[in-house]
Amino acid sequence: MPNRQEITAYFQSLQDSICSALSEADGAAFQEDSWDRPGGGGGRARVIRGNYIEKGGVNFSAVHGDLPPQAAASLHVDPEETGFYATGVSIVLHPKNPHVPIIHMNVRYFELDGGRFWFGGGIDLTPHYVVPAQAAFFHQQLKDTCDRFDEAYYPKFKNWADDYFFIPHRNETRGVGGIFFDRLEPKTEGKDKRTLFNFTAAVGETFVPTYLHLLEQNKDLPFTKREADWQKLRRGRYVEFNLVWDRGTKFGLTTNGRTESILMSLPPLAGWEYDFQAEAGSREAETLEALVKEKDWLSVR
Repeated sequence: MPNRQEITAYFQSLQDSICSALSEADGAAFQEDSWDRPGGGGGRARVIRGNYIEKGGVNFSAVHGDLPPQAAASLHVDPEETGFYATGVSIVLHPKNPHVPIIHMNVRYFELDGGRFWFGGGIDLTPHYVVPAQAAFFHQQLKDTCDRFDEAYYPKFKNWADDYFFIPHRNETRGVGGIFFDRLEPKTEGKDKRTLFNFTAAVGETFVPTYLHLLEQNKDLPFTKREADWQKLRRGRYVEFNLVWDRGTKFGLTTNGRTESILMSLPPLAGWEYDFQAEAGSREAETLEALVKEKDWLSVR
């Protein structure tokens, strides 16, 4: 069965391969900062400010220590099981062109000193303008990956993403969703540790071909000032979700993680307009109408 050393080494190699592919596609290099966590462990933060990616981060971390009470309570772990080890890769890319979507991916492994462990992760897409055919392509890629391991995974994890990547105070989804999964354990999934690890790795390896296809389709499209202004408003919604609702952000901050790495998910520029109302029939209005749960993107071509 894979141990923490094997899983950690894989996540490090995943960060390397994703950064290499993104650098080649964008024509710019990543800046790397290695960091140590005072309570134990550390990571490598890599940020790109590129030709097509205005700000992107591909972070690797492997941290350990004792869970603070707030973090232990949020994970519903027993009081005697507060020693932990966590490792993973987290990615957020904010493109320059408003026709290129924002994308987020995270794959992770969590282990308690008492022996319990689980995997988690997912990928979701946040277009500034929803293009149904591109949303369908994105979801098909995720379904193909899920179906290799369990045909029940895509519908289950797609619904989980709809619920998770939701902004309650706006009553809208963050984007067109994707898949989200957490606490995959042998006793809950009926699969051994190697299979759960392989599935998590397969999700990580779905990222590059999926996003580079969308980047290539849209990166050179012309855009107007109105579309650039709309991009800032949609980035504002992204900020609201990450700072108010995202559990990963909260966990990182409550476990004394590296602030710069945790907040790398935020865009370089965002905007808020008081009581913004999209013009009826506009692409902006169509996008807002599409940001709902339980939408079957695979049927929209």
